[in-house]
Parts: sequence; C-alpha cells; structure tokens
Amino acid sequence: MSKFNLKALLLAGIVIATPFAHAGLEEGIRAANAGQFDEALKEFNYLAEKGFAPGIYELGKLYEGGHGVTRNYRKAAELYQQGVKKNHADSMFALAVLYDEGKGVKLDKQRAFSLYEKAAKKNLPAAQFNLGVMYANGTGVTQDYKTARKWYEKAAANNYTLAQFNLALMHFEGLGMPKNLEMSYIWNTIAEYNGNMQASHSRKLDERSMLPKEVERAKEKADAIYEKILAGTYAGEGRLF
Repeated sequence: MSKFNLKALLLAGIVIATPFAHAGLEEGIRAANAGQFDEALKEFNYLAEKGFAPGIYELGKLYEGGHGVTRNYRKAAELYQQGVKKNHADSMFALAVLYDEGKGVKLDKQRAFSLYEKAAKKNLPAAQFNLGVMYANGTGVTQDYKTARKWYEKAAANNYTLAQFNLALMHFEGLGMPKNLEMSYIWNTIAEYNGNMQASHSRKLDERSMLPKEVERAKEKADAIYEKILAGTYAGEGRLF
C-alpha cells in the first residue's frame, strides 16, 4: 500500500467579467460537451481574443485534447500561460500538468511544483492533491510527509476522493505520523462513500484487524467527518487549517 497515486474580460486595461462573457463561456462549454467543437471554438476564440481567462483556458483544453483542432500541446501551453498571467487557477493547474509530463514544454518538475502550489493556494483541490503527491514522493521538492499530509487534508476537506484515500494510506503506514488504523479506516470509508473501490478494499482490510466496537466507533467518526465535508465545514484534524 506504499505507492501513492499520481491532474476576465480585459477591456482598455480593466478586468471586467461581464454576464455576456459568462454566457458565452457556458455556451461554449455546452457545445464542447455535446461534441459541437466548431461552435465551442468560435465561442472560446472570441473570449480569448477579449482576454477572458476562463475562455482562454477552455480554448487551451481543446488544443490539448485535439477537439475540433489538431492536437497541439505547445499551443495549449501558450494559452494556459496566458491564463496564468491573469491569475487563473485552472490554467495554473493545466500548465503544471504539461510541465509535469513534458508535453508542449520541456519537462520541468520544479516548474510543475511551483504552478501546483500557486493553484493549491487558490484552493483548487486537484492541485492540492498533486502537491501532496509531489511532497510524498519527493518529486520536484524535498520529500516531506508532514507537508504532504497537510495538502492531502486540504484536498480531502474539499471532498477530493484520491486525497482521502492517500490520507488513509499515510495513516495505515505511519508516514509522517504514528500508525493509526482507526484513521486509516475513517479515510478509507469516506473515500469509499465517494466511489473509490481501492478504498473499499483497504477499508475491509483495516476492519479485519479491528474489534467490532472499534469499527462501530470509527464509522461514526467517518460519518460525522463526511457530513462536515459535504457541508463545507470540515476543518481538519484540529491543527492543519
């Protein structure tokens, strides 16, 4: 169980996110989801020309995925970089992934780390999780299980299932903390609630080493934490938030 899983409308110098821009963005996203990529390209190109960061990001996704255009990672990276300059969290994350994988840009784990960190600090759960993975594995940064745990907890509080599962692994193996079978069971249970089948299997393994009353108590704690996560009120294990 030791392997961790490793994803403004600008006018005259003034940033304005108009209802029209958001409507165009929603229309473009609907078109893309329906496979109507010509329409999506039209909407996103227009928004990108106006400097609207979410539109620039969505255009980058089309180029990265090769949807309605020839796949072009370099073009996607250029578009994401434009979004990064506008402080757009999703663009930060998307560009980080490209640096992490060396697609369209030179492979650069440290640059990926920096971008993940910026997006994570803007409360993007996927970036918080990937940052935790990098700290856990010592990729692009010095290995630090305690910091990995911190970022996993932040992503877990945002109901990011992979982070919840990785927290269970850390508690089970005692990485950066004493081993804690109860907490492993709790986070596996929460991840299982979100459909993670690996967590379901791990939770059953935890249960084999627990007394019935210990399982009952741990499930009650898991249910209480999960309820707080869904309500947006979970504040971690008392010290990390």
